[in-house]
Formats: sequence, structure tokens, C-alpha cells
Amino acid sequence: MSATEQTPGGSYAPALETPRSPYKRSKGNQTNWELYGWLFMRMSGLALIVLVFGHLFVNLMLGGGIHQVDWGFVAGKWASPFWQVWDLLMLWLAQLHGTNGVRTIINDYAEKDRTRFWLKVALYLATVIVIVVGTLVIFTFDPCAYPEYEGTPAFCFAQ
Repeated sequence: MSATEQTPGGSYAPALETPRSPYKRSKGNQTNWELYGWLFMRMSGLALIVLVFGHLFVNLMLGGGIHQVDWGFVAGKWASPFWQVWDLLMLWLAQLHGTNGVRTIINDYAEKDRTRFWLKVALYLATVIVIVVGTLVIFTFDPCAYPEYEGTPAFCFAQ
């Protein structure tokens, strides 16, 4: 195909590749991280819809509604490995989903390479801190830490 083509009106315009032509990478055979990021956003978004609405339904609609949510409720819920994994998946997916979105915004709007670099460093550092601390809280939470609290689950007293 030539560098320019004649249009029906007789003028010349730059030639465009056909829409179905294969994508040509400028740096050899690289992995397409932007495609994987785009796919991750769609899949994690769908998973988050299920996780968040399931979380809200169990916490707010079943039992006593919002009035049941206290220390004892969380302690009883996190005594189950199922709810620990549920909340862990929700934490990790939400954090990574948000991080990928903010990374895209930084790439779009940060004009200088140095600014873009430091914004991403701050973003990734905050992401790691939230994921590590959140994971530690979920798996090291002691439901029996405050036995004097009236909402402490009954299994803390069974010995």
C-alpha cells in the first residue's frame, strides 16, 4: 500500500491499514499488557458485582439488618473460612481493580515521565500496603479478643 491514496474527490490522504490487518508491534514480540489490563477490568468488575452484592445481602438483608452488624457479627462471620476467603477476594479484586484504573488515569494525564513514574510508585506502594494489612486483618482477626463485650460469639466461651 502506498504512503498516500487518492480519495474519490481527487485529493490525497494518508493510507490507513485495513481494520482486520494484524497489529504490528514496534519492539519485537512483546506481551500486550494493556489488553490484559482491559480484560482484567471486565472480569474483575463482574466478579466484584457478585462479591459486593452478596456481601451486602448477607450483612444488611438477612437476620436483623443493619442493626446486627457489630463486633460479634464480624467475629462470627470471620470464624468461617468461607467468609474469610469471600472477603479476601473482595479486598484483593477491589484493590487491584482500582489500582489498574488509577494506573490508566496516570498514564493518560501525567505528562512528564518522571511525574508518571513517581505517581505509579506511590500507587503501587499504597496498593501493597492495603493488600498486606487487609489480608493480615482478615486472617489474624481474633473473635475472642474482647470476651467482656456483649456481642462476643458464644464459641469463645465454650471450652
